[in-house]
Amino acid sequence: MAAKSRWRWLVYAVLILIVVPALAFAAWVWGTLNFSYSSGERSGYIQKLSRKGWVCKTWEGEIAMTTVPGTAPQIFQFSVRDAKVAQRLSGLIGQRVAINYEQHRYVPTNCFGETEYYVTDTKTVAL
Repeated sequence: MAAKSRWRWLVYAVLILIVVPALAFAAWVWGTLNFSYSSGERSGYIQKLSRKGWVCKTWEGEIAMTTVPGTAPQIFQFSVRDAKVAQRLSGLIGQRVAINYEQHRYVPTNCFGETEYYVTDTKTVAL
């Protein structure tokens, strides 16, 4: 009877020390990726898009936004989770585009992107 009780406590310890924190972490990741803090649109010239990472490969890019010709552009860094959007952006490098993005704050790891801004759609902008 004592051996059975010991096994039961071992199972409870495993549940409390491993399974519950893993479920909490999974819920935190799910929540941060599915609920956006803010969303918006920015326009400028795509100047960089690359697939980065040792283990978790993510698409990372930069858009140069100029307000007045002759001034230094402001650089907006972003991540892309959707491969189709990344493919469209790759074909638009050097062109003026408008990107739609969502801001996801407090994502616990860089496996989903190095920035908190995730591009969801893009379109070209006529000059």
